[in-house]
Amino acid sequence: MALFGKSASANSDEIFEITRTDEEWRAMLTPLEYDVMRKEGTERAHTSPLDKLYDAGMYHCRGCDLALYASEHKFNSGTGWPSFYQAQDNAIGTREDRKFFMLRTECHCRRCGSHLGHIFDDGPAPTGMRHCINGVSLVFKPA
Repeated sequence: MALFGKSASANSDEIFEITRTDEEWRAMLTPLEYDVMRKEGTERAHTSPLDKLYDAGMYHCRGCDLALYASEHKFNSGTGWPSFYQAQDNAIGTREDRKFFMLRTECHCRRCGSHLGHIFDDGPAPTGMRHCINGVSLVFKPA
């Protein structure tokens, strides 16, 4: 593992604190996790057990273990993906995603660059935001 290297993500020239070679990512992730986290894929809706999990705890990045989302910020969006109205401070990065002929806000782990999902402005108070996150990008740690 290198520190402060270039991202292995398909669409990024950003510099991240933690990087791995493509071979290292493939060795540590399942094919689905690799597709989502490193190639900005999407898991099928309603397939993540984390979608319906509402236990107290913290959701961490599967790629580097950074704490990303607290369980108290999780809500049921009805979309089939774990959804949060805010991330932990200094936990995620964002960039424009213009794939599929639309403009979306992609979010990724600020430390390792792993793709998490997208942010939309149709969430609940107090932020009005919906962080729609692929469950395979997360690891839940109970309180």
